[in-house]
Amino acid sequence: MRITDIIEKKKRGYRLSPEEIDNLIDAYMSGDAADYHMAAFAMAVYFQGMEASETAALTMAMAHSGHMLDLSALGDLSVDKHSTGGVGDKTTLIVAPLVASLGGCVAKMSGRGLGHTGGTIDKLSAITGYKTALDEEAFIRQASTYGIAVVQAGGVFAPADSRLYALRDVTATVDSIPLIASSVMSKKIAAGAHNIVLDVKTGSGALVKTLSDSRLLAETMVQIGKDAGRNIAALITDMDTPLGFAVGNTLEVEEAVAVLGGSGPEDLQEICVCLAGEMLALVHGGDPMQWRDRARVSLSDGRAMEFFQRWIQAQGGDARIAENTSLLPHAKHSMEIFAPATGYIAHMDTQRVGHTSLLLGAGRSKKEDIIQPGAGILLAAKRGDRVLQGDLLATLYSDDKDAFASAEEELLSAFVFADAPVVDVPLIYETIR
Repeated sequence: MRITDIIEKKKRGYRLSPEEIDNLIDAYMSGDAADYHMAAFAMAVYFQGMEASETAALTMAMAHSGHMLDLSALGDLSVDKHSTGGVGDKTTLIVAPLVASLGGCVAKMSGRGLGHTGGTIDKLSAITGYKTALDEEAFIRQASTYGIAVVQAGGVFAPADSRLYALRDVTATVDSIPLIASSVMSKKIAAGAHNIVLDVKTGSGALVKTLSDSRLLAETMVQIGKDAGRNIAALITDMDTPLGFAVGNTLEVEEAVAVLGGSGPEDLQEICVCLAGEMLALVHGGDPMQWRDRARVSLSDGRAMEFFQRWIQAQGGDARIAENTSLLPHAKHSMEIFAPATGYIAHMDTQRVGHTSLLLGAGRSKKEDIIQPGAGILLAAKRGDRVLQGDLLATLYSDDKDAFASAEEELLSAFVFADAPVVDVPLIYETIR
C-alpha cells in the first residue's frame, strides 16, 4: 500500500479504512513515511475532514504507537481530567486533591505550556522541589497511596501524535477537529485511566473558538472514549475571559491555594466543583449534582487542602506553600495598568491576555524558552465589570522591566469598553455524557 495513494485518497475526500490508517502511522514510525508525507496528510484532513470511524482509527493507531500504561492496579478508581487549553486555567491543582479527598484516584500526565496557553507542569514547577518525573512504578504507587500523582507526559506515550503535532504546529493545521480529537484522546487512552473528564474550552482564548465547533469536538472525543471502553464525559466551558484573575505560574498557584482554602474567584471555584462532580460520578456512580455538593463541603472544611499538601510533599515539593505562598518565586518588578475609559468591559480578547503573559516571561514562544515562574498578570476587572477611567485594571509582573511597555500595549488592546451592561454568558454551556 503506497503512502501517496493513502494521501491521494484522503485529498479527494474518500474514507480511509482502519488498515490504511494503521499502515500510514506504522510507516511514519518506521521511517518509511517522511515528515512531508504526514504534512500533506494533515492538510488533506484539514480540508476534507474525517468520518467518526476514521478519527477513531487514527486515535487508536497513535495510542498504540508507543507505551500503553497499565493502571489496572488502581481498579476502577483511576480518573483523568484534560483541558483543551486556556488562559488562567489552573483547575488541575484544585480538582486533583478535591477528587482524591472524596475517594477518586487521579493518575494524570500533563504538559507544559506553549504559546498563549499555560501548562499544568509549568505551574507545578514553580513549587520548589516538585518532581515532574516519576518512573512508572513510583507513579502508580503514589497514586494508590495518596490518591494523586501528576507528572509530565513522556515521549513514550503516543509518540506518533507528538511527531504529527509538531508538524501541525508549523503547517497551520492545528485547528482541525479530527486532528485535535485524535491527538487528545490518543494520549488519554495511552495514559491508562479508566475514567476521563474533558474540559472543552470555547471562546477567544480557546483553541476552538465557536460553540458549534467545541460541541463537535466534545462529542467526537466522548464517542472515541466510549468506543475504547472508557467512562467519559465532557464539559463545554467558557474561555472568552480568563479563568480566575491570575495568569502566570506562581500567581496561578497562589490562586489555586486560595480556592483550596475556601475562598478565591467564584468562576474558578464553580468550574472546579463541576469538573470534580463529573469525575466522581464516573468513579463512584450516582448524580454529579450530589457529588458537586460534596465537593463544595470538601473545599470549605479543609479536607481538599489536606490532600493537596500530602500530594505536593509526596512528590518532593515544599508543601508549606499551602500556608505561606511567599515561599513561591516572585517577579522582581511590577507595573499597574489603569482603565483608559469609563464603562463596562464588554469583551476581552483572551488570547491577547495570554500573549501578554508570554511577553512578560510567563510562557514560551518556542519549546526551548525559559519561563520566569513569577511573571504574569493579576487582573483587577474582567468582562461584565464596570470601571471608571483611572481604576486599576491589572498588575503586570516580570523580572524584565523592558517587557512592560509592549505588554501594556498588548493587554490594553484586549479590552473593549461599552456604555451599557453586557449580557452574561454561561460559565458552563453544556455537559456531554
